[in-house]
Amino acid sequence: MSLSLAVFLTATLATLAGALGVVLARNIVYAAFALLLSLIGVAGIFLTAFAEFLALVQILICGGVIVILFALILTRPTDFGTLTDNRQWPLAALVAVCIFAVMALAILTTEIRTVDTQQTVPFSELATALFKEWAIPLEITSLILLVALIGSIVMVGSSKGRE
Repeated sequence: MSLSLAVFLTATLATLAGALGVVLARNIVYAAFALLLSLIGVAGIFLTAFAEFLALVQILICGGVIVILFALILTRPTDFGTLTDNRQWPLAALVAVCIFAVMALAILTTEIRTVDTQQTVPFSELATALFKEWAIPLEITSLILLVALIGSIVMVGSSKGRE
């Protein structure tokens, strides 16, 4: 077994374990940490595909912003006192198994193409393109994330004042 295959399998197992942890966790904090593990596993898969920039974005943006901002800041512990198990879980499980079967069939019947490492874009060229050609969209994206962070803090602050 080659090193890249071992890294890929490890990242895949981390992704699947994190995804199961998100679904099965009863505590939102544990679910958020499991989501972070799953996103780090996806970043590892990006690394095995020689997509270093996507791996970096996956960890910084998805891991940091999504987990902290939307899972932890917007959660009120009082909302979980009245939760019960959903009666439609057998239907949801059946749909999930069917989607998994379709995806597994698609993966198994698709020919695997390999990429030559010489075809990848160097990190320095990507950085130059980002900060010369894509500087304004990058700043707009950071502004949108900042507004979302401020909005979530305001929402949490206003909901705590009502309790």
